[in-house]
Amino acid sequence: MPAPTPDDPDDSAALEALLAFDRAHVWHPYSSALTPQDPHVVESAEGVRLTLRGPDGTRREVVDAMSSWWCAIHGYRVPELDDAARAQLGRMSHVMFGGLTHEPAVGLARRLVDLAPDGLEHVFLADSGSVSVEVATKMALQWHLAAGRRRTRFFTVRGGYHGDTFSPMSVTDPEGGMHSLFRGVLPEHVFAPRPPGGLDLAPDDPATVAWERTTRALFAEHARDVAAVVVEPVLQGAGGMHVWSPYALGVLHDLAREHGALVIHDEIATGFHRTGPLWAGDRLASPPDILCVGKALTGGYLTLAAVLCTREVAEGVSRGEAGGLMHGPTFMGNPLACAVASANLDLLAARDTASEVARIERALREGLGAAAGLESVADVRTVGAVGVVELREPVRVAEVTAAALARGVWVRPFRTLVYTMPPYVTSDADLATVTTALVAAIEDVHG
Repeated sequence: MPAPTPDDPDDSAALEALLAFDRAHVWHPYSSALTPQDPHVVESAEGVRLTLRGPDGTRREVVDAMSSWWCAIHGYRVPELDDAARAQLGRMSHVMFGGLTHEPAVGLARRLVDLAPDGLEHVFLADSGSVSVEVATKMALQWHLAAGRRRTRFFTVRGGYHGDTFSPMSVTDPEGGMHSLFRGVLPEHVFAPRPPGGLDLAPDDPATVAWERTTRALFAEHARDVAAVVVEPVLQGAGGMHVWSPYALGVLHDLAREHGALVIHDEIATGFHRTGPLWAGDRLASPPDILCVGKALTGGYLTLAAVLCTREVAEGVSRGEAGGLMHGPTFMGNPLACAVASANLDLLAARDTASEVARIERALREGLGAAAGLESVADVRTVGAVGVVELREPVRVAEVTAAALARGVWVRPFRTLVYTMPPYVTSDADLATVTTALVAAIEDVHG
């Protein structure tokens, strides 16, 4: 059957009916039901391209500069991942994980333990990134309770983002973050200043020295109550795409060790080479006690996350009054998701992913560098396969999105940031298309 065209009246009517129902009934992320969006309909996706239908019926093919919120690292319709999904569907798509186990979950856990920083050898499979942070913080609280310590607060830094459920919201920046609406309802934790920007910032840099002094004093003030340090290592994601130094990360590790707290790394956005190394935290010799992974874990195919912890944490939690970790999602260890995730990790290992990311970093640095000369631009920064242009004012999202689409690129700005996290398989030519479109869109809309 041939693909419908915008001139086909039946197709146009169906498109309008779909969009009308969407506006009336479908609630999109961070949107208002009173002023619904006019989203583009995705008809298909392949490679690094999305085929979109706009509200006016226009069909266009665009390069996805977002990896579908950073998870589709190999692009779309990936043969190896498609094959894994089909093969698993032929056996079973889901069974409960309570009292049962299966090869896809065990195989994925084995791969994750092999890839994880030293000492992380227990794996809890969760539903999503936000849930993995819930589980990680619960682990830390139970670990202390089992040892007779009632430590109920977490220590983190401003500018972070850890998810949209309650425990992750509580360790997201309560003032400049996305969840300030819930202040007074969420538990109140301890927030140090955001570390100075710059991956290579020296320890003796005056800004680093001042930050360390303030942070050490703040931790000492609350040390008796702190269960764990929770951070996104080296790169903060949805909190502002802020790049910070491994030295500052090391200071937080040292403080936790000195005062008997655990360290939780949220690598949901940064893991699997997004910043260059396999884990953003690999830039530091000291591994965390608990690691959260998600997003790219299944290559963008299915929702799945994992929490890894040390034997000390797992045994400590299990010795407590509850006798185990008190969490059990219905879809925990979903066989279909686990099978695809294992195929995704095999594909990452088969490719020279670190080199792919280094190539993307060079292209983003060169292409987005042109934005630095625009009056509206405050900063341009890149780390791994992440390129960020920070404006001096809030992004006019709809206008910038439209201007980029007109140049063949799908991008989703937020706050003051126009950024890209492209799939690792994006070609040099497509990277040039992305960076040229973003710089031109910013210039068109903001000047």
